[in-house]
Amino acid sequence: MNMLYGFFANKHTLRLLLAVNVLGTIYGYYWYGYQLKETPAIFLPFVPDSPTATLFFVFVLVGFILKRNWGLMEALALITLFKYGIWAVVMNLLTLATTGHLPWEGYMLICSHGAMAIQGILYSPFYRIKAWHLAAAAVWTVHNDIIDYVFDMMPRYSDLWMYMNEIGYFTFWLSILSIFAGYYFGYREKRFTLKIQ
Repeated sequence: MNMLYGFFANKHTLRLLLAVNVLGTIYGYYWYGYQLKETPAIFLPFVPDSPTATLFFVFVLVGFILKRNWGLMEALALITLFKYGIWAVVMNLLTLATTGHLPWEGYMLICSHGAMAIQGILYSPFYRIKAWHLAAAAVWTVHNDIIDYVFDMMPRYSDLWMYMNEIGYFTFWLSILSIFAGYYFGYREKRFTLKIQ
């Protein structure tokens, strides 16, 4: 186990993962481009969910490379990577089930977002999250749901528009599960912890 985590904590691995996440973040903001053009300025920070989650993780990785812990970024990354990673996988599978087909981009999103959820938890032994970090990340996460499903700023999946109420309900409970994951993997006492060497 320690040997495996030694690989994940290696500076070369961290730099490679940083490059992948930077590129993924840029592509994610590009993917949201059409929606961001129509978004009122006050909502802009809350619309591009997945690229913002990977942006939080970019800061976490920079911290690791510098041998530092930025607990707020770690809490935000853990919770949002888990949430939006799972959310996008479910939405694309629901699109497939509803329409009977999925373009290649949908399968790419399933793989990339599944990896998002995994990486957030995979690096959790290195996090140093405090109670206020977790609380702030929880508020951000639930507030984001309010912006999405009360003010209609949710990601656009045209094939699923008729299910928006159900998706909003699912998303709320996914947020609660993600906050619990943040507590369980990133904050609770006696959790498995490691230090970046």
